[in-house]
Amino acid sequence: MKINILAGGPQQYLPNLNDYCFDEVLWIGVDRGAYTLIKKGIAIDYAFGDFDSVDESQYSMIKQHVPHLQRVKPEKDETDMELALLWAIEQKPEEITVFGATGGRLDHFFANTQLLIQPLLNDILVPIRLVDKQNQIMVKKSGHYQIAKESTYPYISFIPVTENVRNLTLTGFKYPLTNHFVPLGSTLCISNELIDDNGTFSFDKGILMVIRSKDEK
Repeated sequence: MKINILAGGPQQYLPNLNDYCFDEVLWIGVDRGAYTLIKKGIAIDYAFGDFDSVDESQYSMIKQHVPHLQRVKPEKDETDMELALLWAIEQKPEEITVFGATGGRLDHFFANTQLLIQPLLNDILVPIRLVDKQNQIMVKKSGHYQIAKESTYPYISFIPVTENVRNLTLTGFKYPLTNHFVPLGSTLCISNELIDDNGTFSFDKGILMVIRSKDEK
């Protein structure tokens, strides 16, 4: 099973969600994201949030269409997105894809990128990625990984999340590296590209944010 989550970010940043509608996928709406899924005709299974970003008629529609609805008080320690993601992780899916989590307010965007990091710190290895119409964002702990060329997302950036990333090695890339130290704040690994159909990246300490992106048409 795979889980897709739609948050309430600006719709102009969304990819075509129909491209992510598979047989074995469960959809979760977060706050206004639940209403967006309904309006797009996508069957929604669960919804989480305080729903302060929808009006009463929109919330009534959500109640009619969502079989499992969890409404919470606005005054809480976790964001609506965090509540939905924590529930999704507990289901132990093959992967979690989050839409509507970029664009708009920067505090929401940075909070959502932080939610990618927290599971790794607790040794939860469910693959989680943020996706919009120009980017795919994920985080990786130290290890050895294969990565395939995708024409739709030709640029690949590696951004240190922890203070030090040690012995970063990139093979199959336009700008290769061998056992390179990358400190927090470095822009060394921005906008790289694969020159082979497949490449690898590896490092033995730290956490990297991996961003696959494309230019806007």
